[in-house]
Amino acid sequence: MTSIPEALLWCLSAGTAAAVVLAAFSVRASGQRKALRARLTAAEEQNSATLHSNTELSARLRATEAEIRHLAGTRLPDLTMALAHPHVPVRGLLDARFAGSETDEALAAVLEQVGEAITKERTRVDAAAQSALRGATTTIQALLYRLQTALQEMQHRYDDPEIAQDLLNADFLNEQALRRVQATGVVCGAWPGLTREDSYLAELVVGAMSRLRGYERVQISNQLRDPVAVVARAVEPIAITVTELLANALHHSHRELPVTITLQQGNRGASVIIDDYGVGMHDDEIKAAMELLAGDGDLLLTQLGDPPRSGFAAAGQLVRQYGFGVHVEPSPYGGVRAVVYIPGDPLLTVLDESAQPMSVMAPLPHRSGMTERSSSALPTGATPSSAASSAGQPAPAPAAPAAPPAPAVHASYDAPATEGELPRRRRRKPASEAEQAPRTEPIPPRSPEETGSRWAALQRGTESGRAAAQSEPPRSPEGNAQS
Repeated sequence: MTSIPEALLWCLSAGTAAAVVLAAFSVRASGQRKALRARLTAAEEQNSATLHSNTELSARLRATEAEIRHLAGTRLPDLTMALAHPHVPVRGLLDARFAGSETDEALAAVLEQVGEAITKERTRVDAAAQSALRGATTTIQALLYRLQTALQEMQHRYDDPEIAQDLLNADFLNEQALRRVQATGVVCGAWPGLTREDSYLAELVVGAMSRLRGYERVQISNQLRDPVAVVARAVEPIAITVTELLANALHHSHRELPVTITLQQGNRGASVIIDDYGVGMHDDEIKAAMELLAGDGDLLLTQLGDPPRSGFAAAGQLVRQYGFGVHVEPSPYGGVRAVVYIPGDPLLTVLDESAQPMSVMAPLPHRSGMTERSSSALPTGATPSSAASSAGQPAPAPAAPAAPPAPAVHASYDAPATEGELPRRRRRKPASEAEQAPRTEPIPPRSPEETGSRWAALQRGTESGRAAAQSEPPRSPEGNAQS
């Protein structure tokens, strides 16, 4: 055999080692290629995710910008409108994906802060407006009272019937202006402006009725058992309230339809019930009216409409200050029924009719031996303004009776049996049977001289009552409410 040379063996060994090394390098290179391929794939996936995330961020940014534009252009104007008109809805998010997110909370916080700022500013501006109106109406009201006094002095000075009629018309127009100024002042926090004596409830209602145009349509039914009167501090506030409710009834019913007033007496108070046959009120209107009449919350002038309707608002302010109640509801006759409830304690009293006779213009109650006078028919020569001027003040006794007089009954009054109950009148027997017998002879018609005498007596009583009221120092609403 031929032996392999030693040099060849070394060459073969070196080649085998090289092959092994190459194989190792090849395996390693293959692993590195796989690792690089995996890293490249991961990088591509990460790049794709980054691109997707960037796309989502861009879309969310655009959506956020749209929400901010929607807040500024739609939701904030809606909020401003809703603060003035609660029935207006405030629109929500433009994109529902933001619901419950931090963006939603941030936008809601913006709405809340803007709403609070607008409310505070509206309250401040409205308070300033009410203060200005309160001062202006107080001055105008004083001037109108002076004008009323001057007109009545002129009525006494001139005897010409045509001049007297013109003066009466001017006095009535002055009464209309005075009523509107007075209601506006009450809405703005002013006190009614007058302090009167204890006055019969029937007289008060007639005086309130005669402040209005269309008073001849009002029919009063006096169902009071006793000579119920309102205490001095509450006479003018209740007169204002009844006037505004009557004005609403007259305005919203046909000029040929009547408006009825019923005076009712309960165990713990008295009520003035006003029914009209007008267009009525919807449920939401009644709800809004009851909110105003309750007088619970702070009132803004902007809530009264344009032009402002201050009747219910003025009544609500007086209800809160003086403690009587007002309720409105649909009337059984298709219109509106308004009820003014006056609690006996502390706003009612009972007067002695012999010491302080009731005005001849007030309707007599339905008592045995008495006849009902027509409340809408004023005495000959009288005018609505004269009744309004004497409302809440005792009128002088007429020169001759306008209706058959009641039996001479001596009445005394007992304290109420329970707290809050009205005083009840205890009647004694008539002085004589002859005085109790009804008069059957016809009442002679009034002569012009008798009519003039009645009118002069009424004017003198009105003038003296107003002079007595003006001689008293003015009192604030708080002082009246606490007295």
